[in-house]
Amino acid sequence: MFLLKAAKIIIGDGETVIENGGVVCQKDQILSVGPAKELQEKYPEAEVRDYGQSTILPGLMDAHIHLGYYWTQPDLHHYNDFMIAYYAKKQAETCLKKGVTTIRDCCGPQFLLETLRLAAEKGFVKAPRILHTDRGICITGGHGHEDGIEEVDGVENIRHTIRRQKRDGADWIKLLTTNRDDICEFTQEELNAGVEEAHRLGMKCVVHSGTQPGIQMCIDAGFDTIEHGNFLTVEQGKQMAANQQTWTPTMFAYHFLADYNKKVQEVGIDHSNQSTETYSHHLDFFEASVEAYSKNFKPIYDEGVTILAGTDMVMLEAPDVPIVEELELMVRYGLTPLEAIQTATQNPARVFDLIEVTGQLKSGLQADILVVSGDVTQDIEQLRNVQQVFLAGEEM
Repeated sequence: MFLLKAAKIIIGDGETVIENGGVVCQKDQILSVGPAKELQEKYPEAEVRDYGQSTILPGLMDAHIHLGYYWTQPDLHHYNDFMIAYYAKKQAETCLKKGVTTIRDCCGPQFLLETLRLAAEKGFVKAPRILHTDRGICITGGHGHEDGIEEVDGVENIRHTIRRQKRDGADWIKLLTTNRDDICEFTQEELNAGVEEAHRLGMKCVVHSGTQPGIQMCIDAGFDTIEHGNFLTVEQGKQMAANQQTWTPTMFAYHFLADYNKKVQEVGIDHSNQSTETYSHHLDFFEASVEAYSKNFKPIYDEGVTILAGTDMVMLEAPDVPIVEELELMVRYGLTPLEAIQTATQNPARVFDLIEVTGQLKSGLQADILVVSGDVTQDIEQLRNVQQVFLAGEEM
């Protein structure tokens, strides 16, 4: 049994902070949370770890990540199945170093995430708690087909693929239906069938949709979470709130790509660099996305839409697992640090059906805990200063 003490304890519900508080843990569970003095009196046998002026909060969740996205690596010919697995293992370790204890991987090489999860359960590797969508589903020649996404056309084929992906271990189903233009790649009938089949089998479904009219088609189809939604409108946000649909904006990815491509335009395109070559033709799209996020993010949040923090950053030149950068953007656009943290704690726990497992500092939940230097309630950037991470009570 141990007692963690700090100047600030953030529960993860978007509002509750305990001053000079503590968290008592035994094995993999949280026993109690409250004022440190009271906890020391109640649990005198607990080993005390005093973090002083630091902040203790729940382990973070990344709702949109790709641990096995290796396609922007410069030496792709080396990336056989073994190398891809080593790469994903390294990304998983980076998650833990940054305080991310739960992830939803939104498509990767077939069987990779299911195998990585099993390897972590066996103690062969260290990895965060993993939910995943297997490979994802797009139309023939659709967005992501060049990156291993399954190409599937037609209602019955979509139903068949969803059944097989469930058999192979997928927790969620993902469809990809727009790229960087206004074409919605799946038909409304196909989108509807994907949602209906996933829900019929007791699974939730996520969709890559950034542009109009695809966003509206996906809202109408009933997807549980809309990913990116670059040009989601406030009125659509109101509709999503009424439908209890969730938004994962992944804003930092588009901000980074806009800044990166501005620099590329200045120095010229390096055609030997696949990242530069792939993204250099879409600067207008990235800049328009940044403008839309800056204008609409807070008004959509104010409509009551449940928002999840996700990174979706796959470029070789980008920071790995930029969860803090995503939360910093949310604060820049009007959220309080506590509200931003909720998008990476309680919100995803509820959407992932893990609310009775993790997502808050609460008695009876798993001891997924992040300790950072400084006062995060006043400065979200303090999340960069990780001191300690616990996953189910184990120090990472």
